[in-house]
Amino acid sequence: MRRLDPRPFTTLALAAAGTLVFHLAGLPLPFLLGPMAACLAGAFAGARMRDLGLLGTFMRTFLGVAAGSAITPDMVGHLPDFALSLAFVPLFVLLIGAAGYPLFRRVFGFDHATAWFGAMPGGLQDMLVFGEEAGGDVRALSLIHASRVLVIVTVAPLVMSAVWGIDLSVPPGARAGDTDPLQIALMVGACIAGWRIAARLRLFGATILGPMILTAILSLSGIITTRPPAEIIWAAQFFIGMAVGARYSGITLRELRVDVGAGVAYALILSGISILFIEVIRALDLAPGLDAFLAFLPGGQSEMVVMAIIAGADLAYVVAHHLVRMVLVIALAPVAGRWSQRRPQRDDDL
Repeated sequence: MRRLDPRPFTTLALAAAGTLVFHLAGLPLPFLLGPMAACLAGAFAGARMRDLGLLGTFMRTFLGVAAGSAITPDMVGHLPDFALSLAFVPLFVLLIGAAGYPLFRRVFGFDHATAWFGAMPGGLQDMLVFGEEAGGDVRALSLIHASRVLVIVTVAPLVMSAVWGIDLSVPPGARAGDTDPLQIALMVGACIAGWRIAARLRLFGATILGPMILTAILSLSGIITTRPPAEIIWAAQFFIGMAVGARYSGITLRELRVDVGAGVAYALILSGISILFIEVIRALDLAPGLDAFLAFLPGGQSEMVVMAIIAGADLAYVVAHHLVRMVLVIALAPVAGRWSQRRPQRDDDL
């Protein structure tokens, strides 16, 4: 008889406890930061954890639906307004890579593949796959990117509240009881169908991109007319926070010092670069400060969508910038990584 793996249940229990503590204490974003903090504390205490697999992945798809439902005919008419702002994204990615690679390679002593894909601000899963294929340290990459996301997602709500006065306790949408059941059914269908189609086509970020594209089509057709209810967004936050915290399971003191330390240092450098671009976008009046803040913060795509929903920011603007960033990194990082690895060898032969 096959024995049940207790790790997902441990993770779920810790995440639920963290959510409850954050809620009772009146702390911001209890459904996101509560599970993250509790699972992180559990990892440091030696708890063995694992995320909830397909269920957790499925819950992320609702963020794609939320982003897709924001794409309306009126919004499409404003897409050309994003063009100049989007033109800054390639330079943003270039500066991030130029700052991150020397940090990981020279300061923290990682091998080329680990340093390169650790410095690339793309999707975590994609960078792990590329890094493993290139011979990098997958565990180190996982901790580096998880730490980057952890720092940014923890600090961003505090900045949003202090600078823009965002009330983080406001429900991120209408309640489920006030939402048409047919609309909820259509959104669930868009989640499943969009995800599976995108996965079959091997699109990057299939859990977000697939549902987003399908929902956008249905939104532009007037079939889907609302966003997912607050309860669904809260559930998505819960599973995202739990997944980030659970990545630290089994962490050692060396990993804490080297891998997590590198990820935190990198996140601080990224924050400085992000502030520079946010100020430029704001000064040029290309977008409101809050929208620019969320668009040029290189946290995880799912996490930034959550932040945009909570803040009431322009979802289309925020998603467009993260999408361009992801496309650039995923399309060019493997090629550039191989080229940069071979280049010193050519120079030595000359």
